[in-house]
Amino acid sequence: MTGSSASQVATAPYQAQLRVPPFLLKTLITAVVGGVTYALTNIANQPEVWKLTASIFLGGAALIVQYMIDFERRLGSVEETLSVHNAEMKELVHDGFARINEVTELFGLVDRSALQTEKVTKLLLSATQAGAGAPPIMQSFITKQIAGLTDLMEALSRKLVDYEGEDHDWIVALTHCVSMTIDATSTPVDRGFWGSELGQRYLRAQHEAIKERQVRIRRLFIVKNPEDNGPELGQLCDDQQSLGIEVRVLVLSELSPIARMDETDDFIVFDDSMSYEIGADLREVNTRTVMDWRPDRVSRRVQRFRALWEAAGE
Repeated sequence: MTGSSASQVATAPYQAQLRVPPFLLKTLITAVVGGVTYALTNIANQPEVWKLTASIFLGGAALIVQYMIDFERRLGSVEETLSVHNAEMKELVHDGFARINEVTELFGLVDRSALQTEKVTKLLLSATQAGAGAPPIMQSFITKQIAGLTDLMEALSRKLVDYEGEDHDWIVALTHCVSMTIDATSTPVDRGFWGSELGQRYLRAQHEAIKERQVRIRRLFIVKNPEDNGPELGQLCDDQQSLGIEVRVLVLSELSPIARMDETDDFIVFDDSMSYEIGADLREVNTRTVMDWRPDRVSRRVQRFRALWEAAGE
């Protein structure tokens, strides 16, 4: 510790003890002014009444000036505080009205949209209620789910959703929503799918769509060579036909070279207005799911399915 630092530490308590209260300081200054005035008038050999009058007058004036200075300082501090407070209040009111405008605009968009207003508002209300008082892990989970739903809605607004891996919910949900037709291709990659839990739910949803909404469902099984069209595939076709699904088998090697040049991957067209596509890698593992309802893309898928369907019926 340096000498100056030590002296500062040593004198700090002393300075604190020497601090004079404001009222006492004003009294001392007033007394000093009055005393000085009395002394000056005494030197001038003024009458005693003038000595006292001048001393009291100047002393009182000094006291009043001190209070006026103190009042002006406090008034300036109050004005500065009020100015800061007013600025904060203006900002708070502006932000509040901005949020109100955002919420009003949001609910206005919801009311004008084709979605069910009750469902959207219930989603917002449920999200806020679920997060209230929840443990941190639950709050993180809710935030992640909301972020995922937000990303999905933003992708839907662009008419193209690209999902890594194989989806386990969209295909069944779309089947519950379809109202007219489902046209689907099925390649050898799908053979293990039909016996899985998801495959059974998918077929059950298709059967309900046929029975309850009279949806026409056509499935085209695609194989590379005639020998691939064996008893196992035949049984699969019979099972699906028993559910009311129209089934055909297409052998790629029997197609014309021009017909084989186009895409023959897995895709499903719902109501001739949306294409659901699945991409697989060289290991025949589904690695990508796409929902696409851009008119030009959907139109090409519809035409491709019709051409393959007619070729399988020849």
